[in-house]
Amino acid sequence: MKLELKTDNENFLNSFSYVLFTISILAFVIILSDVALKIGIISRHYNINYKCRLLTVEKSTTNFKKLSSLSKLKSKQKIWEFCREFVK
Repeated sequence: MKLELKTDNENFLNSFSYVLFTISILAFVIILSDVALKIGIISRHYNINYKCRLLTVEKSTTNFKKLSSLSKLKSKQKIWEFCREFVK
């Protein structure tokens, strides 16, 4: 007469690997989204800096409009004050 006992080691390993896989995918998505946000911030800062330098050379209305949309400032005077800090 044989006596067989089934253990749950295989089920435990499968569930543990599934949880570990899910956590690693979630961490990867969080890291990628953080990197994307940082690149967006750097790009916006570079774009504002470039447009402010361009505005000091060429004072056109298109430059004011682009800077207005980037910085959310409406008046030309506020845009000038904002750009003075960047050009320093």
